[in-house]
Amino acid sequence: MPDHDYVDPGLAALYDAFNPREISGDFEFYLPMIMAANSVLDVGCGTGSLLHWARESGHQGRLVGLDPAEAMLAQARRRDDVEWVLGDLSTATWDSEFDFAVMTGHAFQVLLTDDELRTAFAAIRRALKPGGRFGFDTRDPAARGWERWTSAHVSEVVTADGITVRSWNEAGPFENGYVSFTTTYESPAWDAPQYSESTLRFLDVPSLGEFIAEAGLVVDEQYGHWDRRPAGPEIITIVRRP
Repeated sequence: MPDHDYVDPGLAALYDAFNPREISGDFEFYLPMIMAANSVLDVGCGTGSLLHWARESGHQGRLVGLDPAEAMLAQARRRDDVEWVLGDLSTATWDSEFDFAVMTGHAFQVLLTDDELRTAFAAIRRALKPGGRFGFDTRDPAARGWERWTSAHVSEVVTADGITVRSWNEAGPFENGYVSFTTTYESPAWDAPQYSESTLRFLDVPSLGEFIAEAGLVVDEQYGHWDRRPAGPEIITIVRRP
């Protein structure tokens, strides 16, 4: 499903049900890189599921999760052996502290302006140790994934307390690299549906490369699929601070 702010506590509590890590190709892709790093920053960590998994898998080093939504961090704080920080990259002050940073779930696409992208890449570069790496993913606009974000594609989950919740997206047109959409959630247990609105930015590989180079970062790996095939609906990128 597309990405949301999930600032509402009720919606934040649903996030993991709609996005189980067991079927998430990005988590399986990034986890070995996290396990190989002594210190890790998860940008836009959400409910903290990826860093929870790292601890469950035996990671003994420093794990830090950063997210601007208090409702999401309330879910993340179910574990207290991870540092949870409220904020975003515009407020980050880490300096050469992390071996690896990661931004999963296409969260990179909520950076909507050139200035936001420059600020984010600069903060990441500063936070990484020399030789440290940053992994992130964004959808390839050539795949036109937003055309499948319609009410014909409904997801349904049953929560831990037995409530059935259905969700679907309705996307507007692709305009100058941006897509806005509304997500509807409904349940027979609720008095009325709930809604979430968001806008995402889509960058192609050359445009993305310009921002990476401007930040003084170097592309180490780039794939189109989570199985490391070169071309596909994703732009999965691992960059390095020289």
